[in-house]
Amino acid sequence: MATLHEEIVDAMGELHGVHPGYRAAHARGVFCRGTFTAAPEARQLTRAAHMRGEPVDVTVRFSNGSGNPDAPDTDRRDGRGMATRFQLPDGETTDIVAISIPVFFVRTAGDFLEFVRVRKPDPETGDMDMERVGAFVAAHPETQAALGLILPTLVPPESYARCAYNSLHAFGFLNEAGERRFGRYRWEPEAGTRMLSDEEIDTRPPRYLAQELEQRLAAGPVSFTLRMQIAQEEDPLEDPTVAWPEDREWITLGTMELTELDTQ
Repeated sequence: MATLHEEIVDAMGELHGVHPGYRAAHARGVFCRGTFTAAPEARQLTRAAHMRGEPVDVTVRFSNGSGNPDAPDTDRRDGRGMATRFQLPDGETTDIVAISIPVFFVRTAGDFLEFVRVRKPDPETGDMDMERVGAFVAAHPETQAALGLILPTLVPPESYARCAYNSLHAFGFLNEAGERRFGRYRWEPEAGTRMLSDEEIDTRPPRYLAQELEQRLAAGPVSFTLRMQIAQEEDPLEDPTVAWPEDREWITLGTMELTELDTQ
């Protein structure tokens, strides 16, 4: 019997098509190399090895959300991903997986499977059955609320380097004093955020994001600041469909500087 995770992968293959050698989601991406340097404030929050202040090497994969590697970068329904792997001093690694949408569509993996299935295109028309999608949304008011936050962010960006990326889950951080706090990550681009206008979208080639990033890196480093939004007692820790209020405390954890593409 297939596990829930296997059912999700199979359902995503039915939604986006099966493409051997590619991920079921975020199929197309581009890798970069650089370094991350923690800020002094990070040590007050966590004792993690990559938050001690010494630069650590990182590998970053920017990606489009679609499971179809041939989907154009100009798709107006696609989020962007940023997965970061930190090379720790002891040879181990740790990751941060983040996405350009502010919250997630659903609360649970089971709901995600159902959401993927109702979006499966009709084999005759090639379009989604909007009645099925509407029925799902009506039965999941948290999804309806989340879509109100998500849809405005799905406009194609000028660059992978001009998106903010969010970890949609909350993580617990333990400092040297044994104090535990919970928070959500956000990568903020030094270049600022910018989406394309409709006119600009129509003039961009299908794979403009990787091309733009290569040109940008040739001109100089691409930098992001890693910040942490700290939860208060009333903020849900296990519901990724809910955004925490922006007036929560924010802690700057460090800065990442990407210097080159990684083609290996």
